[in-house]
Amino acid sequence: MFYFRLLIFVLIAASCKMQNKLARIDKKELVTTADKIAEWQIRNLNYVSEGNLHDYGIDAWTNSVFYLGLMNWSEVTPVNERYAEWLNFKIGEVNSWQIPANFINYPHYWLYHADELCIGQFYEAYYQRYGTAKAIEALKHRLDTIMASPASEEMSYRSKQRWTWCDALFMAPPVYFGMTKITGNVAYVEYAHKEFMATYNHLFDKDENLFFRDDSYFDKREANGKKVFWGRGNGWVVAGVANILKLLPADSQLRPFYTNLLRTMLTRLVELQQADGFWHASLLDPESYPSPETSATSMITYALAYGINSGILDKNKFAGPLEKAWKSLLTAVDDDGKLGWVQPIGADPKKVDKEMTAVYGAGAFLLAASELYKMN
Repeated sequence: MFYFRLLIFVLIAASCKMQNKLARIDKKELVTTADKIAEWQIRNLNYVSEGNLHDYGIDAWTNSVFYLGLMNWSEVTPVNERYAEWLNFKIGEVNSWQIPANFINYPHYWLYHADELCIGQFYEAYYQRYGTAKAIEALKHRLDTIMASPASEEMSYRSKQRWTWCDALFMAPPVYFGMTKITGNVAYVEYAHKEFMATYNHLFDKDENLFFRDDSYFDKREANGKKVFWGRGNGWVVAGVANILKLLPADSQLRPFYTNLLRTMLTRLVELQQADGFWHASLLDPESYPSPETSATSMITYALAYGINSGILDKNKFAGPLEKAWKSLLTAVDDDGKLGWVQPIGADPKKVDKEMTAVYGAGAFLLAASELYKMN
């Protein structure tokens, strides 16, 4: 009996050691790859000064995801100050630390549009690191104005005054949580949590533990008859929740809700990870969308790494899927640093090919790399 128990103990210990080993990331390879992506995207960053500023302006949500990813990456990479200086002089100062005001394109909801607030996450991170007061002045004014100006109560996808699409949960809520951390004024968190819950109650499917992109998808079905759940859309949500949790105090009464939501969604997402390590454009019909999709995969990888690092997720259970996802992402990076297989701007699953890239994909990759770098 003694030897039998000893054998069981050795097997369990070996199994735990193997599982823990899965979370050991090659830091040298990680730094080399993430720096290549950062450098490639800096060289290839483009923005317009007229036309579709919402998607392509210097402070558009698309570019803002890259700024946030690069800001996070600058905290861990050996060349951190050079990236931070670029963000300051080439982005913040050039843009005068302003928030988009696309009132010509969106006369009815420009003030409230969640995407327009995304750049505020970079501004707040820069302020927290360097204390540059002007970095958050316009942002604070916009948040105060929104909170003082009652928005439409409509939750239809046609309205953008509320957070009526799941992507919005990445774009806006962390900005409010960040402003409370900076100012100590809990009104920002109270407002954001109320709006977050409205979106959660409207778009979260408790049978699948996933978010619909918006209510126009409630009755739509994939080719296989299953519900339409967009890979990147749910990636936006789990990455946004991770960003919220980073900003919440440990004793906040709101932490249990966001912690449980992150754990619940990531548990379901791990079940939907494909054999190639990626998540695809459609979560429930990957056969119709067989190509990898790196923006969704990067965001889910980021959330998984944060969940493990923060103790929200069981390392022995989630380290394997995390390593599998990271190894898959490495295969999508060209030698020059271009990240491929990124679905273009959209709202639902679409076909993707290796040559497709986008600035928010690079930003999501850097978020993942930043969190993976912190792992022991």
